[in-house]
Amino acid sequence: MLTNIDAIPQRNDSIRIDRVLRSDAALHRRDRISCLDPNRDSKADLSPQRAPLDAAVEVFPPDIVRHHRFVEGGMGAEVVQATRRERTEFHFDAPVHLLALFERGTRVAGESHVDGLRRSSLKDFEHKLIFVPAGHRYDDWQVPRTLTRAIYFYLDPAEPPMSSALVLQEALSPRLFFEDAAVWGTALKLASLVESTSAFNRLYFDALSLVLAHEIVRFARGCPRIEPKVHGGLASWQQRVVVDYIEEHLNEQIPLATLASLVRLSAYYFCRAFKQSLGMPPHRYHTFRRIERAKSLLADASISVTEVGLSLGFSETSSFTATFRKAVGLTPTTYRRSLA
Repeated sequence: MLTNIDAIPQRNDSIRIDRVLRSDAALHRRDRISCLDPNRDSKADLSPQRAPLDAAVEVFPPDIVRHHRFVEGGMGAEVVQATRRERTEFHFDAPVHLLALFERGTRVAGESHVDGLRRSSLKDFEHKLIFVPAGHRYDDWQVPRTLTRAIYFYLDPAEPPMSSALVLQEALSPRLFFEDAAVWGTALKLASLVESTSAFNRLYFDALSLVLAHEIVRFARGCPRIEPKVHGGLASWQQRVVVDYIEEHLNEQIPLATLASLVRLSAYYFCRAFKQSLGMPPHRYHTFRRIERAKSLLADASISVTEVGLSLGFSETSSFTATFRKAVGLTPTTYRRSLA
């Protein structure tokens, strides 16, 4: 199990954000965004005049995170990776919709609030979503336990993805720390496309954007999602037990029989049920989660590539590098440089 490598700093009660900064934010947002990400790649310049490019979640202190931004049409996407475990504040108030996904996120203390909803002090918000409709305010402060990795999607109500223009102009309801498999899956595909080093596929991006827009309208209206009937998958409690066990043993080789015994299934039926529920075999899921944890650790420059590999059970740096490159397309060192 991974240990907390950096000591968590004590909260400084003297930290206060001058409200004048917020009133000035609308006037200076474009300049701030360009300063946050001066090395934006060519993808980010496809539509520089759109409102989503001007809208951004404000982070204080601003140098505590790294950004990767992208804008196309009426949608903007931003991958945000925390680099230090210090008290951090996030604020958003703009005429565009915000969808936030948290791939990693646990905190020692903190509070989150969206206009119209009760405040939340949820400690573990990993794999949770937040939706902030245009014109609503979102505020968050946290003393992180792990380095937060979030993906923000900004949608312009006046110019949303393709045929969703009319429905996205409806009044939509805010949501705070919820789960939705359909939204999560589509959003992760979009994020992977944004971060990809290969040629940009505009048609695929447009298709995913349209699906995401309709999914947002669906849950914001309070409509239940339509799910296909699944036969032979893991029960919800079985999936939770297995996934939690894998997360706690990422640095170990986990025998298939061990996982199967946790949910009282034979190895054969467990393997089939796991793939039915999570979309991949157990060993591939284990590798996937190790790589995602590695990405988070690589964002911390104080941890060497060798230490990252060892903490995840790789006995040699070469084997870690080979596995990471096969999954991501970049070596760990190159990936770390891309975050700078």
